[in-house]
Amino acid sequence: MIVKYDFHIHTALSPCALEEMTPNNIVNMARVSKLDAIAVTDHNSCGNVKPVLTVAEGTDLVVLPGMEIESREEIHILCLFANIDTVYKMNEFVYNDFTMLKNKPKVLGNQLLFDEEDVIIGEEDRLLSFATTLTFEEIISRSWELGGIAIPAHIDRPSYSVISNLGMLPPNDLLTCLEVSQYADYQDYKDKYKNYHMLQSSDSHELGFIGVCNQTLDIPLKERETLSSEAIIRYLRNKR
Repeated sequence: MIVKYDFHIHTALSPCALEEMTPNNIVNMARVSKLDAIAVTDHNSCGNVKPVLTVAEGTDLVVLPGMEIESREEIHILCLFANIDTVYKMNEFVYNDFTMLKNKPKVLGNQLLFDEEDVIIGEEDRLLSFATTLTFEEIISRSWELGGIAIPAHIDRPSYSVISNLGMLPPNDLLTCLEVSQYADYQDYKDKYKNYHMLQSSDSHELGFIGVCNQTLDIPLKERETLSSEAIIRYLRNKR
């Protein structure tokens, strides 16, 4: 099945995202953009995953629960999962390790929590846009143990990427996917890293960028199987 995707989308829980990034706005914009699958990937938290999943129920849009976790080395890693229970376990893993710094909304931005009606039900107090003390390898291993996938994010960028911060892509049998930003030459990176699934997503912090990359995956489905988060994760976990 040809799947049009955007696996890097922030809600207004991420302090760098606009307040328009609400569950209903994200789902509706994804559908307008004719996407088949998206992932919710806020910084170091999955606090708005559930309302996005709820809003998408009954539609043909598949939503992958996820987080964008910042490692000790200040590397951003997309961690995607098949269901909400496993992303909650990853969230707990991150929070147990997180240095508790208070957010300063007037300086760093609000960190808004929504319900399925886009009503603000609270704010996350702890600073989310900050490096955890978890290593790059620990985040990859824990994601895999939970049945998910860890994807080094925007590897073409000069900051917060594994290549810019470590100078290389470390060998790791659990690394099956890489992501480049919307500004990268996708084909160049795909040709260079032939043994990986190369993804390109929007890293949307505002509605207008959702689906801008127009990238697709050809995901094989089992007999009588429909597209699901489980099928997508299964495909991404298998190295090319």
